[in-house]
Amino acid sequence: MSQRAAGPRLSDRQRLSWLRLIRTPNVGPATFRDLINRFGSAETALEMLPELMISGGARKSVRIPSMAEAEAELETARRAGARFVGIGEADYPPLMKSMDHPPPLLAVKGEGAVFRLPAVAIVGARNASLAGIKMARTLAAELGRDGYGIVSGLARGIDTAAHQGSLASGTIGVLAGGLDLPYPPENAGLCNEIAERGGAIISEMPFGWQPRAQDFPRRNRLVAGAALGLVVVEAAQRSGSLISARLAGEMGRLVFAVPGSPLDPRAAGANALLKDGATLVTEASDITNAIAPLVGVHTREAPPLEEPPDFSATPPPGEHDRARVIEALGPTPVAVDEIIRHTGLHPAQVFMVLLELDLAGRLERHAGGKVSLV
Repeated sequence: MSQRAAGPRLSDRQRLSWLRLIRTPNVGPATFRDLINRFGSAETALEMLPELMISGGARKSVRIPSMAEAEAELETARRAGARFVGIGEADYPPLMKSMDHPPPLLAVKGEGAVFRLPAVAIVGARNASLAGIKMARTLAAELGRDGYGIVSGLARGIDTAAHQGSLASGTIGVLAGGLDLPYPPENAGLCNEIAERGGAIISEMPFGWQPRAQDFPRRNRLVAGAALGLVVVEAAQRSGSLISARLAGEMGRLVFAVPGSPLDPRAAGANALLKDGATLVTEASDITNAIAPLVGVHTREAPPLEEPPDFSATPPPGEHDRARVIEALGPTPVAVDEIIRHTGLHPAQVFMVLLELDLAGRLERHAGGKVSLV
């Protein structure tokens, strides 16, 4: 394995604390970052979780993973030839830092160097035609020769063809389940080949996690977030590929589509994207001409791994403050700024109440930073 990039690194103790925190129920990427911002470290946040959940009105206690369980998952990763990379570390995919709420920890198997290539995602139908498979493989190979990494979701059909076409130049496979449970199972060999030939396999899910239907949109979000643009090669009118395209557009990524026959239902989704303004693709240069000016634009520095906050001037929220925030919430999503204006509370107090509700499983987060009560 090649030498990893130099830069900030989590200590062994920090990595264990991060893993315990992100594996705690009701702690997703957004909540994780809020906890780090509020308490300065995952270790302190873990100590505060029981109190926060009680303040938020949790109906039952949530079990926090133990140090031994986190150590066991790290050991499982080591045995599998993988590692956990934190968002502030040098081997974290840089384009993901510009996503809303990127995963704080990624399980990675393979070479971190592939993340430093400008990346293009290629996705499409599982039951792809031979022409679609050939097109995906050709686009991936030509983009690879032009210096681009290829990102896809390791599904059958177009995804598999995209990975195969870019094995020699660098490809990134994103799994919906644990790194040790590739889906579909027949792509286990392809996963190993990707990692052995300079690419990487990544997942935000725990080792041993069997992917469920709701995990694939999360996987699609990472596929879109890891690339400057996303290309759809064959997709039905209702498909995961169109979810990926929508997510890419919401993140400000470029969306491309390969046209297909109007008589083939596998092309209906891609053709619909073209009608909605996606860039038409018949050759790799259609992609590189549009993406080349964006190389380096979307990357940004990740927030510091951990730093002590200063909330000394802000008193913690009281019961009356909590009641005012809860009263302002309801089933309809509302912007946090509106809650702050309506209640007249300090932003730190409002964020603290929302954090308590989130950890208690009573808050739902929505696009655009909006929240609602569950």
